[in-house]
Amino acid sequence: QLQLVESGGGLVQPGGSLTLSCTASGSTFQYYPIGWFRQAPGKGRENLLCISSRGDYANYGDAVRGRFTISRDNAKNTVYLQMSNLKPEDTGVYHCALYPEYASGSRGCGGAGAYGQGTQVTVSS
Repeated sequence: QLQLVESGGGLVQPGGSLTLSCTASGSTFQYYPIGWFRQAPGKGRENLLCISSRGDYANYGDAVRGRFTISRDNAKNTVYLQMSNLKPEDTGVYHCALYPEYASGSRGCGGAGAYGQGTQVTVSS
């Protein structure tokens, strides 16, 4: 089973940028759609965006469209989340996850499968 490990979180000022990474162990990473969700204190899980197994299409949620970009490098078993124009409401723990239901034409990413322990992102002045 894949294990996912996130990194790159930290404290950033509003309007700033940050890039998160998620590296997977195992040889099946390339076969799975993968994405990110976040969890803020006192709030439920929020699916953000996901990318196909080959990286040829992606789905962006309304909260991040135009500000966040997802990409992947299957040779490195890694997916990236580039975040720009960050807002205080982006604060939370960011998890990468498998999204096995995601396919071309899907309205969303679908339910998350296995996910990592997460990395904290705090947007504050």
